[in-house]
Parts: sequence; C-alpha cells; structure tokens
Amino acid sequence: MTPPRRIKPTLILAVIAASGLALLAWTQVWVTVRLAADGTTQQVLDVTGSIAAPGLTALALAGLALAGALTIAGVVIRTILGLLEALLGVSVILSAALALADPIGASAAAVTTATGLAGVDSTRSAVSSAELTFWPFLALAAGILMLIVGLVVCVTARRWPGPTTRYESTRLEPETDATTGQGRPRDAVDDWDGLTRGDDPTV
Repeated sequence: MTPPRRIKPTLILAVIAASGLALLAWTQVWVTVRLAADGTTQQVLDVTGSIAAPGLTALALAGLALAGALTIAGVVIRTILGLLEALLGVSVILSAALALADPIGASAAAVTTATGLAGVDSTRSAVSSAELTFWPFLALAAGILMLIVGLVVCVTARRWPGPTTRYESTRLEPETDATTGQGRPRDAVDDWDGLTRGDDPTV
C-alpha cells in the first residue's frame, strides 16, 4: 500500500502525465487518408488529432489545470476534482473512440479542404482508404488513465496528508518590561526600534 505522504504527489504526477499524453497525441497524425485516384495521381492526406478529435486539446489542458488545483485543495474539493478528472477521462475516451470507429468520418474536414467536396456521402466517396496510426490509441489509453486516476483521487481523498506548519505565521510572545518584570505586548514602534538596532522582531 502506498504511504499517505506519497499518495498526493504520485496522483498529481499521474494526472499531469495522462493529460500530457493526450495533448501529445492530439498534435500527431491519427489517420492517413488516400483519396480516390483521378486517373494520374493519388493524393495522400495526413489527418492530425486536431482535425480528427478537435476537442481533445481543451480536455487535456483542463486536466493540467486540475492537477494544479489538486495541490492546494481540501478533502471536499479534492473529491470533486477527482470526479471532474474522471469525467475528463470519459470525454477523452469518447473522442478517441469515435475517431477509431470511423476514421473516414473523423477525416471529413481534411477531405473537404483538399477536394472541396462537402457532405457525408461525397467525402466518403472521395476516399479510397484510411489507415489509423498509433496516436489515437495512445489518446484512448490516456483517457483510460485519466478515468482511473480520477476515481483513485476520490477514493483516497481523505488519506492525503494535511498542510504542514512550514508556512504558518510566526507567533510573537509578549515582551517583558525591564522595570516591572511584567509582560507587555509588542507594537509596531517596538519592532521598528528593534530593526534599527539590528534585532529580529520575530525572535
């Protein structure tokens, strides 16, 4: 079992890694499309993830932002963020799955740009073949990882370590009066006078 102090950094790094993989996949070629020959040549189109799954970049960037929010979130917000991460994962899975299930449909915008043809039937008739690359599968894997990590965040939210005392404010003790021996509160004037003498008022 992972120690509680290691759960937080491990899961935050996992969120960043999954979102980074999705963003990397989005920038790469997902489908290689060959258009129907016009009698002399056959045009080849490289369809990137930005065309095949245009919403993927927003989902990946949202995941990166969520990782930052997790670093300072309390238990309740942490659980909510875990659910959001899981939903982002489901959305990434759907985006990749749609492209994998219908690569020609995912390439329609690129085909329209290259040929000027519009409409589902016209674009499909213009394509002779469409070959998937490795990258949509990586996007699918990234979405699955995001889903799993989000659920793990929800389950382990109460086990994350609490805030440390490193950034807590310094507690000032009352200064003792030299004549009466009684404690008296320190004020801004006392602190200023101490600074001019080279004293540290926080000690």
